[in-house]
Amino acid sequence: MKKAGIILLVSFLTITLINAQQRYEADPVSTVIEWKGEKIIGSDHVGTINLKSGWLHIEGNAITAGEFIIDMNSINNTDIKDENAKRRLEGHLRSDDFFGVDKYPFSRLVITGASAFTEGTSTVRGNLTIKEATHPAEFTARVMKEGDSHVYTAQITFDRSLYNVRFGSGKFFSNLGDNAIRDEIHLDVKLVVD
Repeated sequence: MKKAGIILLVSFLTITLINAQQRYEADPVSTVIEWKGEKIIGSDHVGTINLKSGWLHIEGNAITAGEFIIDMNSINNTDIKDENAKRRLEGHLRSDDFFGVDKYPFSRLVITGASAFTEGTSTVRGNLTIKEATHPAEFTARVMKEGDSHVYTAQITFDRSLYNVRFGSGKFFSNLGDNAIRDEIHLDVKLVVD
């Protein structure tokens, strides 16, 4: 009798824990990731990059885990109007000078934890992997409800030089002058999950 009671208690606790933590799948079609790279002098470049897949675990009022795979082959430019110049830049971004997408087709953000949402805002911690280099990432996320979906927005900035993206970086090359490119890349993310 005692054994049956213990089994029932363990089953109840397991079901409660599973129900308390919900997994949400990302919608890659509705999710938007915009990137921005800045030159020291001259015009900045902007574009988009696609989410391949992703998920979040939510427990109570906090993100407890998550993983997002970014399709590096999808990186494109949206500010250049001349098609030939646009194709050249996109090819350069995919080359070994930048993200080397033939060898490293995907980047990954793994969420390791976050503060509870307060007035719709949370501080999220994780690890960002680009070109097989992994470094900690921390950013502010905001959540809102749109229909049946939850929408999370965030601005993430990372130092490309930490990920062996060296082209035009003053950390690796001297005498770049007007051709220097800032190491910080900014991402504006609108993540849609169901």
